[in-house]
Amino acid sequence: MNGSYFEAREALGARLRELRQLAGLSGADLARLCGWHQTKVPKLEYGRIKPSPDDIRAYCTHCDTADELPDLLASLNTLELAYLEVKKSLSIGTRRRQRTVLRQAEQAEIIRIFSPNLVPGFLQTAEYARAILAEVVEFYQVPNNDIDEGVSIRLERQQLLYKREHRFHFLIGEAALHTRVGDDAVMLGQLDRLLAVVGLPRVVVGMIPFRGAPALQTTNFTMYDNRVVNVEAVTAELTVTQPREIALYGRAFDLLASKSVIGEHARALICAALDDLAH
Repeated sequence: MNGSYFEAREALGARLRELRQLAGLSGADLARLCGWHQTKVPKLEYGRIKPSPDDIRAYCTHCDTADELPDLLASLNTLELAYLEVKKSLSIGTRRRQRTVLRQAEQAEIIRIFSPNLVPGFLQTAEYARAILAEVVEFYQVPNNDIDEGVSIRLERQQLLYKREHRFHFLIGEAALHTRVGDDAVMLGQLDRLLAVVGLPRVVVGMIPFRGAPALQTTNFTMYDNRVVNVEAVTAELTVTQPREIALYGRAFDLLASKSVIGEHARALICAALDDLAH
């Protein structure tokens, strides 16, 4: 899932290699001019390590390509934004991530979310959200325990469900109905909440049955229009902005949607989960 990040890093390295070659310099020549170990140049140019701003300035100085510097630094900045370590983003607590998601959602007209194992944040009850964030705080050893504020922002985000300028399409794996979050009371409240939102205008809730899931290896992701995709992994969040990659996520979402059930069929799966919980 982090392929976009590494592809972008390789592309930036390839551009640096092109500038060096156009300048008539060997890798050893450039390393000597920069005062680097000679192995650093191939590592940079083949994307094995990420260049620093000073590395890029050194390339532009010794390859006499100062006019390339702004674009190269902009590419590096985009690269650094594309891959955000989860633990780093949580270093000041949960609220930062919640605020980021809120801003992205406010700017989007159509929001598509695939969540195979958990109920998406837009549809969570306060108790379910609190239990999720408590797990996050414990797992990542977040130093600033601001769970209540994180929950508050997550609930604030849900107001977008009722605004005409936003449309939502949720795809939720049936596993999410049975993944235990909190105690029985928390799960009962969450499943009741799902039943309530199935019929909301401008909101489509698709459930993907256990037996209907396609053989597609993916993790949860969120699409904001056709502008950006956020993918969550254990160690990092990946921000995808390349049009061809966004299109691929769109195809994946459409495939998953084709295997989902909506309306009364979705309600039936939720009610079955409620019955299992009651017994």
